[in-house]
Amino acid sequence: MKIFDTPLSDVIQSKSNLYKKAFLLAKITIFYNIIEGIVSVFFGVEDETLSLFGFGLDSFVEVLSGIGIWNMIKRIGLSPDADPGPFEIRALRITGTAFYILGAGLVITAGINLYQGHQPETTFWGIIIAVISIFTMWALIYFKVKVGTELKSEAILEDANCTKVCLYLSFTLLFASVGYELTGIGGIDSLGAVLIALFSVREGQESFEKSRGE
Repeated sequence: MKIFDTPLSDVIQSKSNLYKKAFLLAKITIFYNIIEGIVSVFFGVEDETLSLFGFGLDSFVEVLSGIGIWNMIKRIGLSPDADPGPFEIRALRITGTAFYILGAGLVITAGINLYQGHQPETTFWGIIIAVISIFTMWALIYFKVKVGTELKSEAILEDANCTKVCLYLSFTLLFASVGYELTGIGGIDSLGAVLIALFSVREGQESFEKSRGE
């Protein structure tokens, strides 16, 4: 039996290989966010940079989100018509709650910093981390969209959209870090943290929507 002059066995093998690539991309996203989170939180605390610290915490929450998405891709790869499992729903709800808490914490801390006129020691590492993250996220988005399009998988394309949010966060961190280095105005760092908080709340909302199958 052939489909469009291609043996059915080749079609199945090709689809299997594409799902393996999707699993690999999800794992890379998870491990990269772990490393990014550790480095960002360390330098955020070391340099008293709230935007970098918040960016790092967001990376850790992204790990939870990535695990949920990886499980979702795995489930769909095995059985496209299967409903979300209890683990997947629970992971998405925990992720959504964590994003909400992170967003609230960043807004409150940014408000305190603005009131006290706090200034970071430097945002140099924020610039370096942001630039690395921008190129990494761009590459992940490219390959996720490529695999998702070939598989016609909404789940994988949605994963690419989640990675786009990480890309926007990286640009936000870059804006805040460069802005402070050029002007020395501490409020720019706090503004960057507030923008990261808004992205976090948005991601939290999307996590709860996914847990409901929307």
